[in-house]
Amino acid sequence: MLSITGLTCLAGGRPVLQEVSADFAPGALHVIVGPNGSGKSTFIKAFAGDWPVESGEVRYDGIPLPQLERTALARRRAVMSQLPELHFPLRVDDIVMMGRYPHFSFRPSRQDTEICREAMDRLSILDLSGRDYLTLSGGEKQRVQFARALAQIWDAPAEGCRYLFLDEPVSSLDIYYQHELLALVRDLVKANIVLVAVLHDLNLALQYADRMLFLKQGRVIAEGEAPAIVKPELIREVFQMETHVLANPYGHRPVVVYG
Repeated sequence: MLSITGLTCLAGGRPVLQEVSADFAPGALHVIVGPNGSGKSTFIKAFAGDWPVESGEVRYDGIPLPQLERTALARRRAVMSQLPELHFPLRVDDIVMMGRYPHFSFRPSRQDTEICREAMDRLSILDLSGRDYLTLSGGEKQRVQFARALAQIWDAPAEGCRYLFLDEPVSSLDIYYQHELLALVRDLVKANIVLVAVLHDLNLALQYADRMLFLKQGRVIAEGEAPAIVKPELIREVFQMETHVLANPYGHRPVVVYG
């Protein structure tokens, strides 16, 4: 369980998150949505331990974040950020192996190598393993980064949860790979993993989320089960857009139609 209470964070001396509280439990895909500048990426960085917290508390399995040793946290918590910049050539399999760094001291074991191979296989990128990461398309890079994050939390801990945080994981993917990756994330719900993702596309969020949290100007506007929480009046309040939420004749989840 990830518990966040009264989280406030600053950027340039100004609040970008204000008194945000939320609980993220395993067994569900939690999706954070909101307009640009609402604090979504800062929120993930803050509860992942990668952004300074002005006030409030983050607890992993009941343990305050500052009390967790960084390497121990990295063995069970992985973050897939929006495409990180890389300015020097590295092979794809070396990028994926970065996810195993918290698990060995000097050199990877045969098990580490096999885990990376399995992670690449699940993301359909085994054929890219020897490629220079810099030569890949944006979508290929996202799949490599997801494989790295997956390899990082491959091992189930003796107790407690694993945590996977995804910031815009499908922004550079075509339609096929968007759904393939999110279907894989949905499959991970069956494991004891706390899954939190930021998505821009409300319809993608509606199709895959179990719970949704709406942020605006650094504050939580609404949080609840999907798709029931998604109403035209809430979308209007958060995004200033007029919409209709319609029954989907081809599936059990509704769709958002704009205008």
